[in-house]
Amino acid sequence: MKLHIARRNDELEQDAVYYQRFSVQYDYPVHFTENLFALDNPVFARVLARREGAKRHRFVVFIDASVAAAWPTLVHEVASYAQARADTMEMIGLPELVAGGEQIKNDTTVITRLQQRLVELAIDRHAYVVGIGGGAFLDAVGYVAATTHRGIRHVRVPTTVLAQNDSGVGVKNGINAFGMKNLLGTFAPPFAVLNDLRYLRTLHPRDKIAGVAEAVKVALIRDRVFFEWLEANAQALHDGQPEAMARMIRRCAQLHMRQIAHGGDPFESGSARPLDYGHWAAHKLEALTAHELRHGEAVAIGLALDTRYSVQTGMLAAGGDERVYGLLKKLGFYLWHPLMEARDAEGQWTLLRGLEEFREHLGGELTITLLREIGRGEEVHHMDADSILRAIAWLHRREAGQ
Repeated sequence: MKLHIARRNDELEQDAVYYQRFSVQYDYPVHFTENLFALDNPVFARVLARREGAKRHRFVVFIDASVAAAWPTLVHEVASYAQARADTMEMIGLPELVAGGEQIKNDTTVITRLQQRLVELAIDRHAYVVGIGGGAFLDAVGYVAATTHRGIRHVRVPTTVLAQNDSGVGVKNGINAFGMKNLLGTFAPPFAVLNDLRYLRTLHPRDKIAGVAEAVKVALIRDRVFFEWLEANAQALHDGQPEAMARMIRRCAQLHMRQIAHGGDPFESGSARPLDYGHWAAHKLEALTAHELRHGEAVAIGLALDTRYSVQTGMLAAGGDERVYGLLKKLGFYLWHPLMEARDAEGQWTLLRGLEEFREHLGGELTITLLREIGRGEEVHHMDADSILRAIAWLHRREAGQ
C-alpha cells in the first residue's frame, strides 16, 4: 500500500489535506472440471488450500434445491468428500438446501436467515461459503457471504449454462429490492469458481438454450471469430451437444473474464457497461413478465432489438441485423413477447422506461453499447424513442413471418 500525502498551507493545520491512494489486487481461479465431488477429484480440496496449505479449512455449503432434486446423491457426495479429507477440511453442518431461481433474490427473509445461519455456525472471514446452484442463487449467496462479517470467502459452483459462461465468473453479487433488479448488492470477487460440466446434463433444454444468449452477446461486442463459430455450430448448441456446449462455455467465460480484468472498470464506477449489451430492454422485459421469460431469453430479444437499432441508425452495416436474428433463431429463441407493446395509463410505452432505469442503476450519463460491426461494440449516450419503436415493429413483423 502506498500513502501519498499532500499539504496545503503548512502553517494552518486546520487546512491540511491528506490524500490517500492504494490498490488491491484480486485474483481467483476459474476451474473447468467434471464430477467435482468425486473422491478422486482433487480440485475442490486444492482450491480451499490454495492460500493456506497447512491448515484445516472450515466451510459451509448451500445448495440450490432444484439442483439437489436433479442430483439426489449430491448432499451425500459433498459430505463423503469432506469426510475423506477430514485432515485438511471440515464441513460445518450438512449442506443446506435453499430454493433458488429469481425468488431467492426477491425474498429478504431468506437472505436474513442465511446470514443468521452463518453467525450461528461461527463462519468467520477465514472460512468459506460454498454455493452450488444457478446464477440467481449464486447472486444471492454471494451477497450473503459478502455482507456477513464484511466479507466471507465465497466459492461458486455454477450449475447452469448462464452461470458457467457469464454471471458465475464475474465479480457482482446482488438481490432485487423495491421492484428493481439487483438494486442491493456488492462488488466482491469470489475466492474461486468451479465449473462442473456434469450439472448441465439435467438442465431443461430451454435453460441450456437460454444461456447461449450471453455467448452471442459477448461475441457481438468483442470477438467476431467466436460469433462465426457460434453460427457454424448453432445446431449443435441448439441440441445441447456436450462438446460444443463445453467449448462455448469456456470461450464465453474467457471473454467475460478478459473484459472484467482489462476493460478498465471492473467495479462499474463509470457509466459504461459493455457486457450489458442488449440488457436495458432485457431487464425491463424480465420485470414486465414477472420473470416468465428466462434472463437469457430476454437478453436474446434485447440483442435482436439493439442490433436492428444499430442498423437503422447507420452504425452497423445493413444485413447485420438479419445475421444476428438468424443465429438467434437457429439457436432456438423466440424473439418476441406481447408485453413489448405494453403501455401505461398515459399511453406511454412501458418498455422504454427500461432506458431510464438502466441509467439510474449506474447513475451518471445514459451509456448504451451498440454495434459498430460484428465483434465490435461502441458506446452511445442517446437512443431515439421513435427508432426504438421502429425496431420493435421490425422484430414483431419478423416473428410473425411478415
